Amino acid sequence: MADAKKKVTDQIILDYTNMLSDAVGPRDGITERQLKKMEARAAEAHWGVGEQRRAGKLPFMDLPYGDYAGPIIKYAADAAKTFDNFVVLGIGGSALGPIAIQSALNSPFYNLIDKKDRKRPRFFVEDNVDPERIGAMLELIDPKKTLFNVITKSGSTAETMSAFIIVRDMLMKKLGAKGLKTNMVATTDSKKGLLRDIVDAEGLRSFEVTEGVGGRFSVLTPVGLLPAAMAGIDIKGLLAGAAAMDKRCASGLLSRNPALMGAVLQYLADSEKGKTIQVMMPYSNALRDIADWFRQLWAESLGKKYALDGSVVHAGQTPIKALGATDQHSQVQLYNEGPNNKTITFIRVESFRRKVKIPAAYKNVSGLAYLSGHEMGELLNTEETATEIAVTANKRPNCTIRMPEINARTVGQLIYMLELQTVYAGGFYGINPFDQPGVEEGKVATYALMGRPGYEKQRAEIEKISRATRRKTV
Repeated sequence: MADAKKKVTDQIILDYTNMLSDAVGPRDGITERQLKKMEARAAEAHWGVGEQRRAGKLPFMDLPYGDYAGPIIKYAADAAKTFDNFVVLGIGGSALGPIAIQSALNSPFYNLIDKKDRKRPRFFVEDNVDPERIGAMLELIDPKKTLFNVITKSGSTAETMSAFIIVRDMLMKKLGAKGLKTNMVATTDSKKGLLRDIVDAEGLRSFEVTEGVGGRFSVLTPVGLLPAAMAGIDIKGLLAGAAAMDKRCASGLLSRNPALMGAVLQYLADSEKGKTIQVMMPYSNALRDIADWFRQLWAESLGKKYALDGSVVHAGQTPIKALGATDQHSQVQLYNEGPNNKTITFIRVESFRRKVKIPAAYKNVSGLAYLSGHEMGELLNTEETATEIAVTANKRPNCTIRMPEINARTVGQLIYMLELQTVYAGGFYGINPFDQPGVEEGKVATYALMGRPGYEKQRAEIEKISRATRRKTV
């Protein structure tokens, strides 16, 4: 019985009360009739996702049941005995996923904890080509005591591979070929790609990006799990939480599938109510980077010019991240009184991992004395409730993801629910949620301007346009 109770109490919950017309009115809120009309489409979308999964076309959905956790845990435990620093070289999903898990499940001051208490390497992610940042990092760390993890499926990502080349050169000069093999581990495609060729030619240790899983859906592959394990995070718990959410989402009924309900609500808010922006606002510093990871997932998956039938749709809500209570003092004024074109997704943590009590003070100052005896977590959740009340009173549709606490299982549930919600939403918009042609255009232009062979024609076209365009400056 205790186990059954545990399964209930550690579930995350989607509370969508304030998305509905009963809370914010029929102009801005979704009516019961609109939800009823979506039931058949929702069931069809759920069935379609199931068919694609059974055909092997949605491998991200099977990640919770993969058998790769064991080798990763063993490798990380051994590496932690040798290295003081662990550095991820990646961008997009290859960086946002590892950052989100690390931030959620370790101390916010993880790198400052004394090594004997931390017991794991310090954790760094280099996800940009800003020379000041990467230069400062390389000056800070001792290469002999640092394990670098280069993450890119193709090996052609300019940002990641430029960082890899810089680090490789440093390791070769200071540690030689043997040091390169010891201090570099790759996460890449199992069979093809530029990085796979380098790994095979230079004898580097590698883990595989699960076939068919794109970067923004890769957090539960070795892309996210190896960095998490290096930081001492319970990756089996993450996968178990994701599996639990997968089972909860097995129904095609809106009332039983939180990912399906979330997708329907956001789709209707956008397409029927003009809510073209979705704000994700965790009331937890630990979940701040989950919102950052979600921005890529929602934007890159759903922001599409063309539908599957070739028609021009310009689909997708714009995702924005905010942090409670910090952004009550920078953003909520806009959310309450600015354009009513947003939904807000709050994330609330019912029980925090630390308790900090506010001591009794200033008993004769009524404007401060009321705080005495309360806890900071209580104050934070009270502010979340207050913000819900305020935005709802101003007819701003909002929902709340309620997490009983932050642990590996609940974070695994949250990640999987948001991924599946995104795929369902893609079905409602009639677009492909797994490609990113708008990103590829920028990649091609970068290749051309940097002189990559094979892109001479594109470079000539860019230069022609540049010459024909008169620059205007002030």
